[in-house]
Amino acid sequence: MSSFRSTVENMSKLMDEMGITELDLERQLFLGLYRKHIHLSKQQAVAAAPVGFVQSKIKSDEQISGHALKSPMVGVAYLAPEPGAKPFVKVGSAVKAGDTVALVEAMKTFNPIKSDIDGVVKEILVADGAAVEFDTPIIVIE
Repeated sequence: MSSFRSTVENMSKLMDEMGITELDLERQLFLGLYRKHIHLSKQQAVAAAPVGFVQSKIKSDEQISGHALKSPMVGVAYLAPEPGAKPFVKVGSAVKAGDTVALVEAMKTFNPIKSDIDGVVKEILVADGAAVEFDTPIIVIE
C-alpha cells in the first residue's frame, strides 16, 4: 500500500504543478478495489502551459465591455454540442435569452450555459476545451 500512497502523493504534486483540480485513482488489491479521489481546493498558476493545454483569454470584469456570461461552476467549457459540430455561437451571432451558447462539463455532466439577455455575441473569451473556474467570463454579449 505504501507504493500506492507515494503514487498518490506524486500525482498530487503533479496536479498542483499543472493546475489540475481533481483526479480519481484506483488499484486492484487482493482484498478488493482501493479507490482514492483527490481534490485540490484551488488551482495554481503555471508559468508555461503544458503541450495540449488549452488557454483562454482571461479578462477581469473591468476589461470586459458588454454583458459577460460566466461559468456557474468549475469544469471544461465546450463551444459546440459535440466534437466537430458547428459551434453554438460565433462572434456576431444574434442570441435570445434562453439560447444555449456553450456547455460546461463538470463531473461527467454537460451543463448548458444559456444567454440571459437578447443581443449579439461580441467576444468569445474561452477556447473550446478550456478549463474554467467558477465565475470565469465565457462569452460577452451586447
